Amino acid sequence: MSKSPPIIRDKVLFYGYRIVAACCVIQAVNLGGIFTFGVLFAELEREFGWSRTAISGASSFAFLIMGGGAVFMGRAGDRFGPRAVLTVAGIMFGLGYALFYRMEAAWELYVYYGLLVGIGIAAHDVSTLSTIARWFVRRRGLMTGFVKAGAGFGQVVAPIAAAAMIAGPGWRFTCLLFGLLAIPVLIGAAQVLHRNPSSLGLKPDGETPDASPNQFQQEDGATLKEAFRSRTLWVLCIAKFCDLFCLFTVIVHIVPFGVDQGIEPAVAAGVLSTIGAMSIVGRIVLGGAFDRFGARWSLLTCFAVLAASLGLLQFAESALSLFLFALIYGPAHGGFWTITSPSVAEYFGTRAHGTLFGLVVCCGTFGATLGPVVAGSLFDALGSYSSAFALLLGFSLAGLVAASMLPRYAKASAIN
Repeated sequence: MSKSPPIIRDKVLFYGYRIVAACCVIQAVNLGGIFTFGVLFAELEREFGWSRTAISGASSFAFLIMGGGAVFMGRAGDRFGPRAVLTVAGIMFGLGYALFYRMEAAWELYVYYGLLVGIGIAAHDVSTLSTIARWFVRRRGLMTGFVKAGAGFGQVVAPIAAAAMIAGPGWRFTCLLFGLLAIPVLIGAAQVLHRNPSSLGLKPDGETPDASPNQFQQEDGATLKEAFRSRTLWVLCIAKFCDLFCLFTVIVHIVPFGVDQGIEPAVAAGVLSTIGAMSIVGRIVLGGAFDRFGARWSLLTCFAVLAASLGLLQFAESALSLFLFALIYGPAHGGFWTITSPSVAEYFGTRAHGTLFGLVVCCGTFGATLGPVVAGSLFDALGSYSSAFALLLGFSLAGLVAASMLPRYAKASAIN
């Protein structure tokens, strides 16, 4: 006789909101770590004399590991649940940053950041956002937006805090402290998560037990075989490649670019923080809009705003113009991170959401891998970022075209 799941009744707070809060913490720590690497860029260049190609190569390696790991983490999450996956990932993430304290050679950068941190961040989206997709249906986009707002908070706070600490005790101690603090925080937050509401005797969105039994199907949707035959899945993969090519290149290179323009490193780090702050707006606004307008409209909007901001970046030469770029770019940056998971759920349901979302992220990560190292190579060869930024504009327009190929309505697409 099968054992019934424990039933949690909380008349004040739906347990799904606790999961949202825990996912916010996980996102803040992980994205804060990714953005902090942009601040470390100049320190590594100054102390070791490494080229920008070499340093950005470590970042690209981390994104490659993240992408490949996303499929594995998504599959593991579908099978074992998010807690175990995020616990292991949290340990790897914190350990990778803590080991920066002893770094002396370039190969160590690739092991500590590229491999360990790369494995750590592989789960931060697929495990948290797949969980949110299962706990919420009607408010899936908005709740995803709130979770990704946590990432935006990390993007705001981490670069400023890292720059301040680097100016004091130095970059080694800063990384050690961040890594040692990250491990218990990430492990603790992971324990709050449960795969889906039915594991606690609940329904999505906090619906009462006597609601229509067929109103929400938690594990419905396309099978992996059906999804792989769908053109829509591969269009989403192409769009994700284009947006991550742009987003990760900006994350890694915008601070060095600002310093090249004569801007103080702390001020240039403020550009990253401004992007993070504006991304919070984009995450929540686009998340809420997604619930009303759907995947196609949301992706088209993000790519249009991204292209406009990158057009402005072609002419940025001062701190003022860079902050103006950040104000426009930030909402698109946040929006992309918010709408990918609910887009997969809209078109394919949640039956294999972790695996399919992981696949889309994996394809996008090839763009995240290529973007920073291509930009670094163009800078090393030409002495400026002009060609690299023009390339980003081209990829944003390619993504706009890909998004226009998505079906207007999910019912027309999932297995066609």
